[in-house]
Amino acid sequence: MTQATKQASKLPNINVPIFWPVQLAADMAEQGMALLARNVKFVAEESRLHGGLKPHLATAHTERLKLRTLTLCDYSAPDATGIATLVIAPYAGHTSMIADYHRGQSLMQTLRGANVDRLFLTDWHSATPDMKDLEVDQYLAELLACIDDLGGHVNLVGLCQGGWTAAMLAARFPDKIASLVLAGSPIDTHAGNGPLVKMVKASPMSFYEDLVASGGGLMLGKYMLAGWKNMHPEQHYVQEHIDLYEHIDDPIWLSKTEAFERWYENPLDLPGRWYLQVIDQLFKRNFLAKGKYVALGRTLSLKAITCPLYLLAGESDDITGHQQVFAAEALCSTPKDNTKKRMVPGGHVGLFMGARTLREAWPEIGDWIVAQRR
Repeated sequence: MTQATKQASKLPNINVPIFWPVQLAADMAEQGMALLARNVKFVAEESRLHGGLKPHLATAHTERLKLRTLTLCDYSAPDATGIATLVIAPYAGHTSMIADYHRGQSLMQTLRGANVDRLFLTDWHSATPDMKDLEVDQYLAELLACIDDLGGHVNLVGLCQGGWTAAMLAARFPDKIASLVLAGSPIDTHAGNGPLVKMVKASPMSFYEDLVASGGGLMLGKYMLAGWKNMHPEQHYVQEHIDLYEHIDDPIWLSKTEAFERWYENPLDLPGRWYLQVIDQLFKRNFLAKGKYVALGRTLSLKAITCPLYLLAGESDDITGHQQVFAAEALCSTPKDNTKKRMVPGGHVGLFMGARTLREAWPEIGDWIVAQRR
């Protein structure tokens, strides 16, 4: 008798009804082991996605300057000449990976592909306890050092919170700015009626002061991450876990999700004094738009900005509504024939790393930047 025959003889005859429960139990045991393996894989991946993966910039670059608040990253083509373009990434709790997210899905790669040859990015540092008392002026001063190191005359591309920083620099030092791109940037923070506008107006300063105090003088990234998630709690606390379980055996889906969570789940800490200054003077009292903000010893007027201006907003952006971005057109003195506005489908994050916007909008912006050299 062969080995296969011997094995077969040990199996119950499932044609006999009395053995059906035996076969059902065997099937359930096999499925149980598979289910256990799936659950273990799910738990391990959950751990990786929520803090186990560390952020990194996707594209090869060099470090031109390393300052206290940022590292100036150089993405330039070999032997590139002409006016430098400085991308100011958001300093709002997430890393600068938002501008260099993933190979084939990167704003920096897109701009280089559009022949923006001298190209640089601010890679912001997480604040340490000894940085808790830094103010906006310290950040502006280090950005000014970057601009001067790049020749003293640059194109600025401000992303989200990097946009009001760029606008401050352009208003304070207009002769140093060749052109200005503001993408998803809150310039008039009281424009529109989005959820962030409502939240900031409704929350007393004491709420933010208590958060900073509980962080030992820092605005901890984990607090901001919880706040962002609470804007869409059903997505972050329920649906994303269901999605992960359903796709746990899909390597393509996992790869894309890991890339996003590598950025999203690793927030930066911010200096408490800087954070409270921004909340109070920019978001609560709207000083920049009102011409009352004082930066590096001068009261800023956005009317001082006369350089070419490009404004990009997201149609369904619930962080920075298009009204806040497009308000810059009236607040700045750039002639209308030198101002471009574009609204794109999608929300806030998609403005900087959404595949469609990178494919359709940013090459045009790159061409526009290059055209300013003429």
